[in-house]
Amino acid sequence: MSETPTVRKIHVPLGDRAYDILIGPGLIGSAAREIAARLTGRRMAVVTDENVAPLYLQPLMESLAQAGIEAVSAILPAGEKTKSFEHLVPVCETILGARIERNDAVIALGGGVIGDLTGFAAGIARRGSRFIQIPTSLLAQVDSSVGGKTGINSPHGKNLIGVFHQPDLVLADTDVLDTLSPREFRAGYAEVAKYGLIDKPDFFAWLEANWQAVFAGGAARIEAIALSCQAKADVVVADERENGRRALLNLGHTFGHALEAATAYDGTRLVHGEGVSIGMVLAHAFSARMNLASPDVTARVEAHLRTVGLPTRMSEIPGQLPPAEVLMDAIAQDKKVKGGKLTFILTRGLGEAFVADDVPTSAVLSFLAENHPDRAA
Repeated sequence: MSETPTVRKIHVPLGDRAYDILIGPGLIGSAAREIAARLTGRRMAVVTDENVAPLYLQPLMESLAQAGIEAVSAILPAGEKTKSFEHLVPVCETILGARIERNDAVIALGGGVIGDLTGFAAGIARRGSRFIQIPTSLLAQVDSSVGGKTGINSPHGKNLIGVFHQPDLVLADTDVLDTLSPREFRAGYAEVAKYGLIDKPDFFAWLEANWQAVFAGGAARIEAIALSCQAKADVVVADERENGRRALLNLGHTFGHALEAATAYDGTRLVHGEGVSIGMVLAHAFSARMNLASPDVTARVEAHLRTVGLPTRMSEIPGQLPPAEVLMDAIAQDKKVKGGKLTFILTRGLGEAFVADDVPTSAVLSFLAENHPDRAA
């Protein structure tokens, strides 16, 4: 395939599961061409949601039809609560009803919720169907669409039910990001900043200097997405099933997932990227509390996230939060617990994240209590 100068390609070399991530404008309109270059199938099942469908479903379906690809679509409710068994079953039935075969594919057209749910359905329907990600949010483009983690939520916690199922292609059309609300874009930006905080301090410094250009669009935005995707691809290739280094991608997520569970995944109160933003500040502050890193690092991280408009403290979440003990229960249920021991991603400095496998429960509980909005009550 010959690339236009505006399209970046990141290759994820996973042997017979290798795939490309294409990043640039106009990729939904050319989706069928990119798909046909990689798959010989003539049937596709497209899964999207009620917010995305009016904007992008028709152009995608027209692109597929022009290439002689027969496609059916399923439109789901928007929002985190869609990641459930209730919606997984009809998506699987759509895939089976479309008679998707080995070289056909299931396409996720949407944000992280649609990508996670659709990928899980593709991973279990017919014991595994080919899968294409067309992420329509910044968060999905830089994080959830890459790496093969798929799944749904449970009342016990977020993403606790799922499979590893790598996509065959990721098409990150940067044009679609212009239709995101400022809140959605900021939420996705939290995951961009995360890559700098894990092990790329120079990237974080670049973001501090160039975040306004990233928000404005154009070359800086494509560069930030490409660098984020490359960072995640490198980690996934080194540790596909999260037996070690890949856990670093969860920086801020253990705290963030607990806060999402505490708000019952109510997107009006807290969306995933906002939880990650607060969680990353908490992870740095807890690292300072454990004398692992300087408080100055926490201050720098919080300052940047606050500058771009992200929440950085639990007190900024609308409504009342449950007590620290309930938040602690959510953390203990999180999938990043091994042998009953708490696993956190902590840091020794800016861009010096590491996996801490045996964090004392008592230390986390007292830290949560100190940072809880009701601490003065």
